[in-house]
Amino acid sequence: MNVNNRWFQLVASLIAMIMIANLQYAWTLFVQPLQAGTGWKLSDIQAAFTLFILCQTWVQPLDGWLIDKLGPRGFITAAGVLCGLGWAGMGYATSLPMLYLLYCLAGVGAAFVYSGSIGSALKWFKDRRGLAAGIMAAGFGGGTALFIPFISNMLATSGYQQTFVTTGILQGLVITIVAQFLRHPPAEAATAPAAGAAVSAKRQLTTMEMLRTPRFYQLYVMFLLMATGGLLVTANAGPMARSWGLSAVALTWAATLSPIANGAARVTWGWASDKLGRENTMIITFVLQAIALFLVVAVGQTSAVMFSATLVLVYFTWGQIYSLFPATSGDYFGTKHATSNYAVLYTAKGTASIMGGWVGTMLYEQSGSWAMGFYGSAMMALVAAVMAVGLKASRKAESGAGVAVPAVAK
Repeated sequence: MNVNNRWFQLVASLIAMIMIANLQYAWTLFVQPLQAGTGWKLSDIQAAFTLFILCQTWVQPLDGWLIDKLGPRGFITAAGVLCGLGWAGMGYATSLPMLYLLYCLAGVGAAFVYSGSIGSALKWFKDRRGLAAGIMAAGFGGGTALFIPFISNMLATSGYQQTFVTTGILQGLVITIVAQFLRHPPAEAATAPAAGAAVSAKRQLTTMEMLRTPRFYQLYVMFLLMATGGLLVTANAGPMARSWGLSAVALTWAATLSPIANGAARVTWGWASDKLGRENTMIITFVLQAIALFLVVAVGQTSAVMFSATLVLVYFTWGQIYSLFPATSGDYFGTKHATSNYAVLYTAKGTASIMGGWVGTMLYEQSGSWAMGFYGSAMMALVAAVMAVGLKASRKAESGAGVAVPAVAK
């Protein structure tokens, strides 16, 4: 077994990513049982989801910088402990502050896994960044599909408390074991970009240098706008199905198929961006995301089939942001500081969780309708598409003026 083989490293990191998928994407299955068992308000429970996302994203700039310096093994070992204790501990939560604290612990652990794994993919696969980042992100976006049937059955037979404990222990143990095999590539082993493929920027920008570029803020706003709609669905699929009178079977189908679409989006569109160019892929998928979000409230509530179908469309046109943005970050800012640089960009997801996970729920509680949240998210996706057109134009202008920019395949 050659631990320095880049495909071995990719698979090992992928396993760790699959193990943190439930922390975000299976949450919606626990919301109704939690509400029924505790009597807490829906918006108060969903505040825990927002706090989880904030920890999972805003911790990453610090841990990303440290992982770039020290390597991933120690951090992802710690992540196994934090994810296991945090998620399993929520089975014993007797108050909202306790729920929030435990979910935040799991969020910090998830941050270590996510930043370490994405950074590793960018470092080991400099020649195929879009594909590698897509595969890695697919583990997080689609991994929960492996567990949804088990979780749904266990929730029905054993209750949410036992389900938290069992899945938390399993996930924590696997992450801890896998962590022992993870490492950065030796400098001489890192593959050089192939001719004509997306290549790293000639300058390897540090995080502070990146923060002084206007392009970073363009990407940050686009990420924020695009992350909101998918997080609205992720946090509220269960409550949406219940409010529309759809059965538990409908939710189980949607919860099983959606992660598959989410994972497929990350690989498919990540690979496509290596061929079509990042900005072109952004424009196409962002417009499709706006259409999908509109369809959820337009036709998704009419039947179980339409509910599942529209959620699948949302995820297939949303998940790609988690492969497009890390690959684009590597294109523009280089890969030497890839873990730290993308970790800062990724905090946009944390900000989006406030709008998608908490504000979206508040709007529903006040209006009795999910329409405002979904139509607003669709408009945000269209704005992001327009910004991607501007990003493409600015890159072309710089190329024409002789400014050194990364050569992204088209």
